[in-house]
Amino acid sequence: MAAETLDALRAFASELAWLAGRVTLRYFQTGVVPDTKADDTPVTIADREAERLMRELIAARYPHHSILGEEEGETNPGASHRWILDPIDGTKAFIYGVPLYGVLVGLERDGVPVVGAVNMPALGEFLSAAHGQGCLWNGRPAHVSTIATLHQSLLLCTEVAGVSAHGREAAYERLVAATRIQRGWNDCYAYVLVATGRAEVVVDPVMSAWDCAALSPLLTEAGGTFTDWNGVPTIHAGEAIATNGLVLDEVLHTIAG
Repeated sequence: MAAETLDALRAFASELAWLAGRVTLRYFQTGVVPDTKADDTPVTIADREAERLMRELIAARYPHHSILGEEEGETNPGASHRWILDPIDGTKAFIYGVPLYGVLVGLERDGVPVVGAVNMPALGEFLSAAHGQGCLWNGRPAHVSTIATLHQSLLLCTEVAGVSAHGREAAYERLVAATRIQRGWNDCYAYVLVATGRAEVVVDPVMSAWDCAALSPLLTEAGGTFTDWNGVPTIHAGEAIATNGLVLDEVLHTIAG
């Protein structure tokens, strides 16, 4: 049986994210034509090949583990360890040739997210984290910012139209009014920016487990928070807020109105 220490699992998650990222780069900015899934979201051959590679590698190394991926569902449910994969987080960016997409690899142990790896292949940024071991950004320690108030903070949101569509428009407008700068730098890269001290708040009204599993360890190990819109730490709420920790209470108060 392959080693299941956090060190070994983190190293393997990083290997998965790196190799899958190389798959995506073969198709990036080549004019790849997407298909449309049943939920009206796009998927490309790069998504499918990257996830298939990661699944094959996990099954060979840890055959008793579960795998949940965005494109191919779940295998071996109920296992103590569950790998949660998003082969391309930011498929729309990928399709348009924008480099703000990432490969996400997360691992739950007994229902708790303990390992995360995020590869931004087109940007050359790579992050990994494991519970109690800190977060690394291109091999050096990553830390959230020391900004302590919302009026000095940078607020990020992937898709403002989605905020309105899911009944969060008023809360988001209050956050916009309370923060210094607002930008739409998208998908997982927004969370990378918070984990590395380059932004303070990200809000997303709709998130799936595969969007969240890799990000939660990164944020918490970098000193920040990853919660739902009520401040509860979870990757299964269908929504997410990430902060540098120092502004979380103010964010929640502002959302509540």
